[in-house]
Amino acid sequence: MLLSMTGFGKASAEALNKKFSVEIKSLNSKQLDVNARVPSALRSMELEVRNIIAHELQRGKVDLTMTVETLPGADTQVKLNIPALQVYKAQIEQAVKELGIPEPSDWLTTLMRFPDVTVTESDEDASPEVQAAVLEAARAAVAALMDHRRAEGKRLEEFFAPRIEAIASLLEEIAPYEAERVPKIRARIEEGLAKIPVAEYDKGRLEQEMIFYIEKLDVNEERQRLAQHLRYFLETMEGPAGQGKKLGFISQEMGREINTLGSKSNHADMQRIVVKMKDILEQIKEQVLNVM
Repeated sequence: MLLSMTGFGKASAEALNKKFSVEIKSLNSKQLDVNARVPSALRSMELEVRNIIAHELQRGKVDLTMTVETLPGADTQVKLNIPALQVYKAQIEQAVKELGIPEPSDWLTTLMRFPDVTVTESDEDASPEVQAAVLEAARAAVAALMDHRRAEGKRLEEFFAPRIEAIASLLEEIAPYEAERVPKIRARIEEGLAKIPVAEYDKGRLEQEMIFYIEKLDVNEERQRLAQHLRYFLETMEGPAGQGKKLGFISQEMGREINTLGSKSNHADMQRIVVKMKDILEQIKEQVLNVM
């Protein structure tokens, strides 16, 4: 079973007349990279939420957004964050002095535009009820994202399977050309020798050289190895989740065998088949990057 690294999940929970929402989206990445946007009132919960994400998602570029909304009718006391206002005012005064610009004509309006200049009573400390609600929302959002990843993984399986089968079919088309190619090469060498007016050569040595030359052009081993890689790719898809890196390695090995087939083929029809294989393999490689 495949899991995609692309997914989206959102969930919310309520506590103490507030609604806590968690939104998570992920894209492909070699490692787990979490970018979190968390309100100051919930900073104490960020590490625990990150641990939940790391345990479940494992890989991907993850954007996490946590928000807090006061429910209608809630009786919440709002206070100005005086220390924050003092810091902002001091910084503006320093900027005015260094840049030579006029001070704001309306200090209050200017300062109120900055973040975190107001706090509520519940912002000062995350109560156990708030912590439980945030973790509930985080776990539900991660679960929703994993459902999305499984659905995307199913689509990836449906994408890969026919393309692997297409490469296998193209590989079978090479066999007839390979059977006729070696006798043609041998005949061409003998015809070339026959055209030389006076040619004295050791027939035994010639036979050895021809065998050596033909063996260098033989592609049976490459065909067998490519067929094995194709089967292994399908087997890996059906195995446990989290096989994206392994599928990437297998597709690289497939590419090596296909490239060797192309370099050894020395046959126009075989090379056309190899080009088709390369085109399909590039499609597979591009999508393997999205597999967890």
